[in-house]
Amino acid sequence: MKRLILALQFLTRLPVPRVTGSAEAFAASMAWFPAAGLAVGAVVAGAFRLGGLADPWVAALAGLSAWVMVTGALHLDGLADLADAKGAAHGDRARLLDVMADPHIGSFGVIAIVLQLAAKLVLLHLLAPAQWLALLLVPAVARIGPLVWARWLAPLHDGLAARFAKAVRPAHLLLWVLAWLAACHVAPALLVAPLLIGGWWLWLRRSLGGVSGDCHGAGIELVETGLLLALVLSGEILA
Repeated sequence: MKRLILALQFLTRLPVPRVTGSAEAFAASMAWFPAAGLAVGAVVAGAFRLGGLADPWVAALAGLSAWVMVTGALHLDGLADLADAKGAAHGDRARLLDVMADPHIGSFGVIAIVLQLAAKLVLLHLLAPAQWLALLLVPAVARIGPLVWARWLAPLHDGLAARFAKAVRPAHLLLWVLAWLAACHVAPALLVAPLLIGGWWLWLRRSLGGVSGDCHGAGIELVETGLLLALVLSGEILA
C-alpha cells in the first residue's frame, strides 16, 4: 500500500496521505504507476461525463482541464523538455542532456505543449459519451509504458530513470499485461497500446539511445493521445 501511495503522490495531485520512503521504495513504486493512472482516469472520465451534460465541447474542456490538474502537468513538462532538447541539440548528446536538465521552457517546448493540448481537446470532443469507461482506462494503460521503457532502455543519466531501471520485475509486467487484456474486453481499441508503447521505445532507442524521466513523461502523453485517437476511430467505425 505504501508504494501505491508513493506512486499517487508522484504522479497525481490527489489528496492522499503523505508518506516518505527510501530511494529504493520510491523506485519500486513504479510497479504501481498503472494503478495511479486508473485514479487519473477516474477523475478525467468523471469530469468528461459531467461536462457532457452541457455540451460535447464542454465535456472535452472539462476532461482536459481535469487531466492537467490531476497530474499537475507533470508529463507535459517532460514533453516540453524533450522537445526543447531535440530542437536545440542538433545531434549533440551532451547538449541534449543539458537542455533537458534546464528548468526553463523554450519555443519548441511551448509548441509541443500547445499541440498536445489541442490534440487531446479535439479527440475528447470527438469521443462518444458512451466511451467514458474506455476513457477511464486510457491513463492506466499508458502508464504501463514506463515499466517497459525502464526495463529495456538504458538510463540517459543518473537521474529518475536510473532509479527506475532496476525496479521493474517480470512479474510486474505480467500483472499489467493481464490487466491490459482485461481492459481490452471493455475497449478493444486499447489493443493498439503495444504498438504505441513499442513505437516510443524504438524511437528512444534510435534517437537518444536511452531513457530519462522526461522521456517517460513525454511517452505517457503521446501514448495517451494515440489511445484517444484509437478510441475515436473505433467509435467512428462502429457508428
